[in-house]
Amino acid sequence: TLALASPAPRNEPASSCSTGPVQCCDSVQTASQAGADPGTLILLGLIGVLIGDVTGLVGLTCSGINVAGGGTCSSQAVCCTDNATGGLISVGCVPVTL
Repeated sequence: TLALASPAPRNEPASSCSTGPVQCCDSVQTASQAGADPGTLILLGLIGVLIGDVTGLVGLTCSGINVAGGGTCSSQAVCCTDNATGGLISVGCVPVTL
């Protein structure tokens, strides 16, 4: 059995998100957790993302947050490199502090 571990992502300030709006995701998983979930694997495949290519976290059911307007998030606030699926799934995410 091969086990790979990556360091836990640390929270960045929301102002450091340069890839688009900060997202509030109902669920955030590591790439290995996402790879173990058949539903997430199917979603990633539909958008052409291979689990081995994912760096950072995978966010599920995400919506944009207006940080400048004092936005809040009751789940996990993240900054993601790819939010192209309309909030269904976001990849390359790092946690942020609002």
